[in-house]
Amino acid sequence: MKRLIAGLAASAAILAACAESTPYQRATSGGFGYSEQQIEQNRFMVGFSGNSLTERQSVETFLLYRAAELTREQGYDYFRLIRRDTEAERRITGSPGPAYRSRFDVFYRYYHPRHGWYGWRDPFWDDINLREVTRYEAMAEIQLGRGATPDSPDAFDAADVIRNLGPLVRPPVQ
Repeated sequence: MKRLIAGLAASAAILAACAESTPYQRATSGGFGYSEQQIEQNRFMVGFSGNSLTERQSVETFLLYRAAELTREQGYDYFRLIRRDTEAERRITGSPGPAYRSRFDVFYRYYHPRHGWYGWRDPFWDDINLREVTRYEAMAEIQLGRGATPDSPDAFDAADVIRNLGPLVRPPVQ
């Protein structure tokens, strides 16, 4: 009985996590959140992957915030965006509506002028709900630097980024 309750609690936690946008967190293997990989001593690949409820703006904000955090953790003052890209993965999902479920096994007949009477299920009369699901993933290659931030549109002062974007960053609920 205890195992059943523990299993149900774990399932409920997983479902609750799926019903929200991705919070600012380290990504687990194959999961959603931020990740980074060091390329050189002062160069990193940083990424943030959101679930289908996470807006593009949030994904890009979390990416910049992680780049700034990483810059400060490594003992640097600013970072430059060498390359940056946001990809959208779109797919169409569908589910039968209530009218479809109520007629699931109904076999009906209709008349066609050239072919007479036909009996079958017409998909155009079924109530099917379709929606587009989009998931965003942002990646950037950053180069870290010390000293004054260069006067360039691709250079960001890490402390300023943390201060300005910090209020928009939502950590996971514990």
